[in-house]
Amino acid sequence: MTTQTSDLLAAAAPRTVDVVRGITDDQLDLATPCRDYVVRDLLNHLFEVVVNFQDLAEKRQVEWAEKPDHLTDGWRDRFKTETDRLIAAWSDPSTLEGVSPGMGMPQAVIGGMALLDLTVHGWDLAVATGQPYQPAPEAVAELHGLVEQLGPTARKMGVFADPVPTPTPTPTSPPDLAHLLTQTGRTPTWPPTP
Repeated sequence: MTTQTSDLLAAAAPRTVDVVRGITDDQLDLATPCRDYVVRDLLNHLFEVVVNFQDLAEKRQVEWAEKPDHLTDGWRDRFKTETDRLIAAWSDPSTLEGVSPGMGMPQAVIGGMALLDLTVHGWDLAVATGQPYQPAPEAVAELHGLVEQLGPTARKMGVFADPVPTPTPTPTSPPDLAHLLTQTGRTPTWPPTP
């Protein structure tokens, strides 16, 4: 059994998993497009997302304050395992019913937030570590509406920066991806030229 959310996660996850597998230990302290996050921090955040959103699929409370270091032995393989579990967690249609007790938003939005993090942070990590990245087109198409919906609140909470102008598309950020990135406050041509 699958849902639209699990299908989109299944399309997006392998692309981000490939980026995570390609990160070398000597790249963990590199800057990323996420202000205040180096690669290590962003990897730990993304691990936290894929683990906690499994519980959110089951409408269980999660603890965001705990910040364990997920980058221990075998972390690249464990990230793949956790993304597989995330996809499975959102494959039951009941996961999309009702409102998240912990987040206070419709469950379908919560599933979309997991997709957003996998997609956008996949790009963040790829450009930070010099890897190619092409997101799942169907995920990007779905995320435009979600980012528009979440944008005002996300900006107030500091999750998104203010939108930036969408530049001419580049090979690393095709038009749809570039627009999505700019709406979350990212510059698709990152890193900025001096």
